[in-house]
Amino acid sequence: MTEAYIVDAVRTASGRRNGRLAGVHPNDLGAITLNAIIDRTGIDPSAIEDVIMGCVMQAGEQAAHIGRNAVLISRLPQSVPAVTIDRQCGSSQQAVQFAAQAVMSGTQDVVIAAGVESMTRVPMGSSALRGTGVSPFSPALLQRYGVEGFSQFTGAEMLARKHGFSRETLDAFGLQSHQRAAAATNAGAFDREIIPVDIQLADGSPSRHLKDEGIRYDASPAGMAAVKLLVEGGTITAATSSQIADGSSAVLIVSERGLRQHNLTPLARIVNLTVSAGDPVLMLEEPLYATDKALKRAGMKIEDIDLYEVNEAFAPVPLAWLKHTGGDAEKLNVNGGAIALGHPLGASGAKLMATLVHSLRARGKKYGLQTMCEGGGVANVTIVESL
Repeated sequence: MTEAYIVDAVRTASGRRNGRLAGVHPNDLGAITLNAIIDRTGIDPSAIEDVIMGCVMQAGEQAAHIGRNAVLISRLPQSVPAVTIDRQCGSSQQAVQFAAQAVMSGTQDVVIAAGVESMTRVPMGSSALRGTGVSPFSPALLQRYGVEGFSQFTGAEMLARKHGFSRETLDAFGLQSHQRAAAATNAGAFDREIIPVDIQLADGSPSRHLKDEGIRYDASPAGMAAVKLLVEGGTITAATSSQIADGSSAVLIVSERGLRQHNLTPLARIVNLTVSAGDPVLMLEEPLYATDKALKRAGMKIEDIDLYEVNEAFAPVPLAWLKHTGGDAEKLNVNGGAIALGHPLGASGAKLMATLVHSLRARGKKYGLQTMCEGGGVANVTIVESL
């Protein structure tokens, strides 16, 4: 079995809901990072054998196979196929894993894994026809688990209670996310991964979107404490939850043969690909156990990993992961996470991979681990080695 290599990984800066990227159609948003991969690597566009694009809300402007539509509006030739996949928040992390599997199997040599989500233009719940009385969950499914529905917000509160996290602990983590993201942005830590998006402002003037829009540079303990709880008696607020965001991302994954044929230099090597599933009600805890499986399969320990990217869907998720694994808090989300940087659903997996790979190289570190909690109690883990 051949190795799979990451040649480049890029993302747009996140846009806030109704913010700077609100005027960009999702097809166009997805094409932007596909074009960036071609431009930055210099690879012949016709050499791309497939595009695997994650997108969660496949409705409205993100319906009708957005992966293919993004290819058609990009500078890739129409001969390049595409597929659109949904593994909820881990959609484009799964795209990375599917691309790596294709390369490792010898089926293909050059694949782009990508993701896109315009949460402004296609709001959460759109694909479930929210507000119409239609439910994606059958009565038999709800009866089996003894619930009226499956909710990530409920799962987040359950996770906080199970692991004993107070509101103060969650607020402190949320504040740290903003502080780290602000420091990283000011230091230019994201410059290598972020590609510019040309936009038009509300007054009609042109601009370029280059910085994650949701970072609160003035975040403070008092400001965090002033945010209302999402539910009475709970622990989580909007300030300790991931931000609704717009964005896209892409990763070029190539085999050893592909590296030679196209004279490419890899940034990283894929070490392990893991996906697992658990409790769909608690929902957000599975990254803990998926990480156990990934480390065991890779023959590694948490101490062997230099940096971790654990998606900040809600503050209890990375905190529970850290508690369970015994990891080092100084290695976790070193440039902030989705609480500050946004969580553009289908784009987040490849987005975090871009951050992880470039962070490893910038810091002279070797191994990185990425994990994502996902709807239905599923989780992906990807381990990479910086080269």
